[in-house]
Parts: sequence; C-alpha cells; structure tokens
Amino acid sequence: MSMRHRPSRRRALAAALVCLPLVASAAACSSGGDGGGGGKAAACTKSNGKVDLTFWSWVPGMDKAVAEWNRQNPDIHVTVKTTPAGNAGTYQNMSNALKAGKAPDLGQMEYDSLASFRLKDGLTDISSCDPVKQASGDFADWTWSQVTFGANGKDGVWAIPEDTGPMALFYRKDLFDKYKIPVPKTWDEYYQDAKALKKADPKASITHFSQTDPNWFTGLLWQGGTSMFSQDGDKWKVDVDSPANRKVADYWQKMIDEKLVATDLQGFSPALYKAWNDGEVATWISAAWGYSTIRDNAKATAGKWAVAPMPQWNAGEQKAGNWGGSSTAVLAGSKHPYEASKFAVWLNSDPKALEILNREGGLYPAATKGLSLSALQQPVDFYGGQKIFDVFAQASKGVDTKWAWGPTMTDTYRFMSDGIAGSLGGGGKLSDVLRDTDAKTVDSLKKQSLQVAE
Repeated sequence: MSMRHRPSRRRALAAALVCLPLVASAAACSSGGDGGGGGKAAACTKSNGKVDLTFWSWVPGMDKAVAEWNRQNPDIHVTVKTTPAGNAGTYQNMSNALKAGKAPDLGQMEYDSLASFRLKDGLTDISSCDPVKQASGDFADWTWSQVTFGANGKDGVWAIPEDTGPMALFYRKDLFDKYKIPVPKTWDEYYQDAKALKKADPKASITHFSQTDPNWFTGLLWQGGTSMFSQDGDKWKVDVDSPANRKVADYWQKMIDEKLVATDLQGFSPALYKAWNDGEVATWISAAWGYSTIRDNAKATAGKWAVAPMPQWNAGEQKAGNWGGSSTAVLAGSKHPYEASKFAVWLNSDPKALEILNREGGLYPAATKGLSLSALQQPVDFYGGQKIFDVFAQASKGVDTKWAWGPTMTDTYRFMSDGIAGSLGGGGKLSDVLRDTDAKTVDSLKKQSLQVAE
C-alpha cells in the first residue's frame, strides 16, 4: 500500500475521521468518502496452501499464545517479533516499515493510535473477512467501537480489540505499614503520604514521573473529568489545555517542585525496576496489565505489594482513568488478510489464548467471555493473596466513557512527551506542556486537512 499523499483520499478520510468513536459507543455518523486507509474493504478470501504471517507485539508471553495458535493451526504459521511499547519505538518502526513496503502482517496497536495509522493508509479494512463478521458480539461494546468507524462500523473494521487498561494504585504495603502511612483515598491524602514517606526515608519517593509515558499522564487527565478532544459538528475541538487538565498538571507540578516524586526514572526501565526492588519507589498508578510488569521485574518484592483504587479528586467518588488498551490490527500490504484476521479474532477471544495473555502478560481482556476467566477470580500470590482484579473490575466501571481520542494522537503524544521531558529538565511547567501541546495539536490537525473549531 502506497504511503504517498493523495489529496482526494485525504479529504474523504478527513470527513470520515470526524466520526471517530468515543470510548462509550460506536460513532453515530457516516462518511461520504471511500473509507480511507486501504479503501473500502475488498474481497477477503482464503489463501491457497500454507500461509506464513508476521506479528509485532510488546505483550510479555505473547510468544506462548502464538505457539498455541501454531499448534492448533499448522497451515497458518505466525512468527511473533517482540518489540518496545508502541510510543517507545514500535509505532515509528511500523511507519518506517509501511513506507518501505516491509510491514508485518499484524501489529499490536493501542486504540488511541488506530486513527493516526488509518490516516496515513497504514491499516487494512477487515470488515469483509468472514472471521470478523460475527466477532463484534464477542467484545465489550465500547472496545468494538474503538476499532470501527462510522455508524455500526459502516466505514470499516480496522482491528480486533485486545484488552483495556482501567487504572488503580499499586502500592508497597510493607512500606506503608512500616511507616504507618494510610492508604490514600484522595489525591490530597496521596500528597500527604508522599511527604510522610519522604520524611521517613529521604531516599524514597511516592512514585516516579516518567519523561516518556505521555499515555500514563493522559490516563491521569482522563480521571480528571475532561477529554482532550471533542466534536463540534464536522470540526474537531481541542481541549488539551482545559481547566480540569490544568488542575491535574498543577497537582503533579507541586509534587515535582517539592521533590516528592522521582523524575530521573523512565517507565519500563531497569533503573525503575531496581528502585521498586530496593523500596525507593513506593507506588505506581497503573493499569490492570501493570500487575505483571511489577511481578516480572521486581521479583524480590513478592508478597509486599497490594492494589487499591485510584485516589479521588473528591472524597467518595469512584472515578478511574484508563491507560492503554490495545488491538490487533492487520496492516496495509498484508497478502493474507483472511488468515491474519482469523488469527486476530482467535488471539483475542479464544479462552486458551485469553488465559495465556492474562497469566503471562497481565492483559485485562476486551472479550466478554474473558471477564469470567478463573484467573480473574482468584487471589494473586505475588500481591499477598489479594484478589486484585476485583479492584480493576470496579475501576472499569468508573472509567468515563465519554472520552474521545483525537485523529492524530501519535503527534499529540509526541508533543506532550517532548514537553514533559523539557519540563522535568527545568524548562517550564506541566501547565506549559498542556498549552503548547494544545497549540501544536491544532496545527497538526490542520496539516492533515481536518477542520478545527476555533
């Protein structure tokens, strides 16, 4: 699939992207164009003979799920390549591979990035593939809306939902107990806890604030109550720099200014894992899938962690942010969309696959049958026998389903990440990051021929 700029396709796609789905439900409008991306879905037929597929993913243990597929499906062999997390390099590598005509057949892709790849013709519409036609009923409605465009998917199906990322508070129970620090129920209590911890152990920080995880910061904004984007007729309204988002930014700026959080630790880094093992970072506000990240990289702390709901802005509320949530997309140029879509549906709905991905990768499944996995009902030894997924089940109910993604989120995240890095290095405040990201995002939308509400 060519990645060259095509004005007529871009204008049609711009119209279609006005109908990007909200988290809650399928978009309620349709496109007047040809569907964008790879165009309206062509016939999706089975290939002759044995098929070899390639798949890029960063989920721990994905190789074990793929091995199970290969065992069950000897004529459709999948080779998985382990990659960095999306914004940590995989998306850029995917873009480069698409331009070079060397992209994998399938790629793991977070919901917020699907529109960006569709905008540059990077995805295949798999709506006409038989394995996909009946799949929508197998997934939570809001997750299916994340991978479709137009009313009831009229403008295509561009991926298969994989997981969701309701957020909660992972905390070192042993340290909280040792220093007699109460588990925080509000953000003000979390701030007080941070001060108490620093007083008890000057080397310890309540958490880390990464320069490279704009998705995490977005999850915090999500809980705060204002989406970064909304729609005004046929136009996009950018609200990155909203009052509610500034409130969140100002809170964390205070934590940074008072040196209560570590700003020299990057997410998913050996240095962070060492800090967890050494008790120098006492909490992580993270998604359900984060349980395996701690388990696999802070093994010396087994039995010392627990999970609680996210602290609330107002006492008594039960609001949660969402960090991540991925899909399995068939990329443009795949010669085997039927087989690729068959694998994607199996990977994200087969009970055996769901069990493997939850056990090995910590995924909180998007498939409705996945929510009844026995593993989600059981105590987790690493977390002191706590039934931690009960916390995430409750958190999932508190995620604001009105949240909307913008059509150029990879650009928005890049602006935010660069700004956060500069801010943590002394070049301004987080409120400046919101303001600059807002302005640059508006410019990005206009460069993509998308209309912006002034």
